[in-house]
Amino acid sequence: MTERSRVSRPRPPAPDPAVSASPRLVVPKSPELAVPARLTLAGRGRGRPPRHLADLTMAERRAVVADLGEPPYRATQLSRHFFGRFTQQADEMSDLPRASRDRLADALLPRLLTAERELSCDAGTTRKTLWRAFDGALIESVLMRYPDRVTMCVSSQAGCGMGCPFCATGQAGLTRNLSAAEIVAQVVAGARLLADGRVPGSASRGGRGGSEGRNALPEGGPGGWVPPGRTAGGIWGGSAPRDNAARVSNVVFMGMGEPLANYASVVAAVRRLTDPVPEGLGISQRSVTVSTVGLVPAIARLAGEGLSVTLAVSLHAPDDELRDMLVPVNQRWKVDEVLAAAWDYAAATGRRVSIEYALIRDVNDQAWRADRLGSLLAGRLAHVNLIPLNPTPGSKWTASRPAVQREFVRRLAAAGVPVTVRDTRGREIDGACGQLAASVRP
Repeated sequence: MTERSRVSRPRPPAPDPAVSASPRLVVPKSPELAVPARLTLAGRGRGRPPRHLADLTMAERRAVVADLGEPPYRATQLSRHFFGRFTQQADEMSDLPRASRDRLADALLPRLLTAERELSCDAGTTRKTLWRAFDGALIESVLMRYPDRVTMCVSSQAGCGMGCPFCATGQAGLTRNLSAAEIVAQVVAGARLLADGRVPGSASRGGRGGSEGRNALPEGGPGGWVPPGRTAGGIWGGSAPRDNAARVSNVVFMGMGEPLANYASVVAAVRRLTDPVPEGLGISQRSVTVSTVGLVPAIARLAGEGLSVTLAVSLHAPDDELRDMLVPVNQRWKVDEVLAAAWDYAAATGRRVSIEYALIRDVNDQAWRADRLGSLLAGRLAHVNLIPLNPTPGSKWTASRPAVQREFVRRLAAAGVPVTVRDTRGREIDGACGQLAASVRP
């Protein structure tokens, strides 16, 4: 079989048999949480997204280009436009023959996502976008610019099938898995916002922006790639230093969906995000975080991928009785099993595990639960990220009282467990994943 004949449209990944063996889990009722839930690990059978070069390796892109009767090196040129200049508009590709531009762009750079709605807060440094995919599915991404970095929070699925009752996306259910290119496109869109000077403090392509060119983005954007013979200002202007606050420096898979339930697409997206330009975006693997509610077989599989990404475990309760209700997949894999898989991941990668814990008033914020969590994590390569709950519309649950939150932090620190409280950005723009999508009808 030739390399060319192996190229085909990407197929949605099949659910991992080990993950999908128990697809229906019903949450037991309790005085606090009377919320039956159903886990869904496969989408609703929608069509496939168009093939995009971000779904393919460079060898596969060259094969597609050759099938079109073009020199294989055109694939590198197309890739450089998408991953280095953040464009997929044929009329901006002046280094390609005019007669070939549209044909090449149609074959490898179809439009995957269209902005349905955009909101911003924090003086424009937090920007949330609601995207509509080719089939009408809605997803969200958030760009957060800090003084020393820019983080993109991306979705891995349209909706989510994990059924966590405090989560807007979990309440909406799963529509479908995203392709690798649909995930990557969210990050490229953020990189383009920065390059165009549309985020305060970032540089424009002409070297202007909120910092008057001081943070001008090097050509090649996130990875700081500079083509042979060009200086580090390139099309962005100026002699720009590499500045994490002027480029997408971090990516977190903490938007809509359970990343490890869309395993193949997420791993492919991670590789594309971290491959050097023009193969990918050139972001450091150590600056990528993949979250999970605790799909134990998939955590073990990820540990064997040879990646250096951070694993974030959405724990939310240290005891099985409560976690069975808050995170229904816990009825399949208990707290001890999830943490054992996390420690195996840490041992295999040398990366500290992030334990995500949404503090919910009078539900999981008791002092004894802080002590229990501390005893589970003490001495481990782990860090706790406490998240003040961002309530969903109509929910009776809300964030813990400040004094209770401080006591929770104190008890974890007393146990020797590193702990931080997440910056609560985006509350005024439906910042919690799924809130904006829920406000718009498909």
